[in-house]
Amino acid sequence: MRSADIITLIRTLLVFPIAYAILVKYNPWITILLIIIMFVMDALDGYAALYEASKGRLDILTYFKGSLGDADAKEMVGRYKKGYKSSIYGPRIDIAGDRVTEYVFWIVFVYVNIVPLFVLFLIVLRHSFVDAIMGAKGTSSKTKSAFARIVYSSPLGRGGIAVVKVVTFSYLVLVYASGYPIIVGYVLVTILVGYILLRGISELYENLVA
Repeated sequence: MRSADIITLIRTLLVFPIAYAILVKYNPWITILLIIIMFVMDALDGYAALYEASKGRLDILTYFKGSLGDADAKEMVGRYKKGYKSSIYGPRIDIAGDRVTEYVFWIVFVYVNIVPLFVLFLIVLRHSFVDAIMGAKGTSSKTKSAFARIVYSSPLGRGGIAVVKVVTFSYLVLVYASGYPIIVGYVLVTILVGYILLRGISELYENLVA
């Protein structure tokens, strides 16, 4: 098994003790720290895959500079991507890990009456149909259109959704465990769900129209 897949499995399993910590109102700041660690691991599994492909020649600084748009670093990362044959299950494990993680958070916050049930329904519908279409076409969007590149595959699109998830889920922990104002949580949930739906639209557009 690739190191990238091992990282994916570990960060996916980590969501369950985090969920338990939320439910029992364990120290919210430690819980938030674990959430941050889990999402950092999500960012690292892509690097781990390319590190193996480069036989150790790709350093992490170059990888993240390439993700941020540095031309030279981007060219080097792209070279390793072209020469890398992904494992059969690797991309699917990554997607499954993303979905399990996100579903667990939404289910927990619906269960403790912080998030309305219809939000969970929207997320499940979005992921189910988009994943089905993408599964028929490939593991990810080809990002041929400018719209999809900005919303889905750009540093803003990929990094932005991760940051919004961390901020939203962390704040909801504080709402439940420490009594922070719920109205701010509703605003963050609205932004996150809107972001998720917009990315879903971009993926469908890429696979069905572009």
